[in-house]
Amino acid sequence: MDVRAVLEFATVTRVLSLFLQAVLNAAIPDHEADAFRPPRTEEPLYLDSTVEWLFGGLSHWDAEHFLFIAERGYLYEHNFAFFPLFPVILRGLAEMLLWPLSSWLSVRGRLLLAVALGNTALFLLSVVALHALSRMVLQDRRLALLSSLLYCITPANVFMTAGYSESLFAALTFGGLFLLEKGFTFRACLALSIATAARSNGLVNIGFLLYLPSLNAISQIRVYRTTTKGHSKFFHYICVIIRFLLTSLLGTAIIALPFCAFQYYGYRTFCTPSVSLERIHPALLSLADRKGYRVPDENGPPPLWCMRPLPLLYSHIQDVYWDVGFLRYFELRQIPNFILAVPMATLGIMAAYAYFQANPELCLRLGLWETGAAKGLDKPIPGFFNPRVFVYVVHSTVLLVFGTLCMHVQVLTRFMASSSPVPFWISAHLLLLNEPLLHRRKTSNPSTILGYFLSYWVLGLALHCNFLPWT
Repeated sequence: MDVRAVLEFATVTRVLSLFLQAVLNAAIPDHEADAFRPPRTEEPLYLDSTVEWLFGGLSHWDAEHFLFIAERGYLYEHNFAFFPLFPVILRGLAEMLLWPLSSWLSVRGRLLLAVALGNTALFLLSVVALHALSRMVLQDRRLALLSSLLYCITPANVFMTAGYSESLFAALTFGGLFLLEKGFTFRACLALSIATAARSNGLVNIGFLLYLPSLNAISQIRVYRTTTKGHSKFFHYICVIIRFLLTSLLGTAIIALPFCAFQYYGYRTFCTPSVSLERIHPALLSLADRKGYRVPDENGPPPLWCMRPLPLLYSHIQDVYWDVGFLRYFELRQIPNFILAVPMATLGIMAAYAYFQANPELCLRLGLWETGAAKGLDKPIPGFFNPRVFVYVVHSTVLLVFGTLCMHVQVLTRFMASSSPVPFWISAHLLLLNEPLLHRRKTSNPSTILGYFLSYWVLGLALHCNFLPWT
């Protein structure tokens, strides 16, 4: 019943998001931003203008990269900042599900329609995955339900709706973590591996793979310590340790494989190119000349990053094209962007502080408690402060610190909202603390939390859909 209610509410928010972006995109003139806007090289067909009017707001800012890659492949060097899974899904929808419309819609028009349909379906999947994960970890039906409902009005709503990979990544990440919590390690590794093909921060999920099975291994060793004797005990210890090491190594390799394969593809594309400039559309070459975009050229010299001991194209792009690095964004002119990130950062800080205050000994032991403490893994204390939440709070804190110090800080909202359930868990927890029927001390004003979620939900649509800064 809870899942059905969440799905119904999520469906309403998706329909409303698509409607609002169309209205706001039509009502507010587009800002002339210095964004990636490749030329259209295909003649528009009958319904292209209608689809552009309805869903054109979904194609702005980074969404244009995903649409371009889905249509043209990886042509420009900086396109490799965007991982391939989402463009592949868009192209698959455009060529298969939407193929009957090919006489009325160009490839671009079908891709734009695929964004609206695909991200709606992916968001609904991510809601189901988050609810299942929340029920299992929190062991609190009410908190899990409220967390899922809050996720439906996520502050990162526009990025879940537009042509970004956030909904896809959230569905795979939450689903993979649910499978890992259930003990389906191999299936969880596959899901988390596919997530890494959508976004690079999928690599951080390796931490879950190392931590959660280690708890099970420690639990098994403790059982064997009390139930076996002599050489048999030592043999069981060795088997548990070997199984854990093999699972960790194999799982890490599986999750990291898409990232490594994509970097290798980028290396082959630019360091050993097999494409000549004559095979590239003149309009696209002209854009590269005007903007300084590098394109592969078998007759030209390889870029300098190819000569590095570890030639990672992704690191080069983040450094050169986006100026991403430690403390690089700490400038006075970026103060407005830091202000945009303050609410999400505050939720992350509150989650870490509140959890440590409630479980100081558990945190100091890195969640590795004795069998008698906290009632063990199988019977955790219900709610946000139960021991199973520890690793998720650590993960959220790592994302928060890295996003603040090493990224464009305004990205923090969508970065955390699509990667971690903690912002929604702590928000739901604080809202429930203010419920009069619970007779608990007030720790937060619920109108502040709901005001943040709803204002960012609407404001993001208004700004992003008109090329105004909201990324």
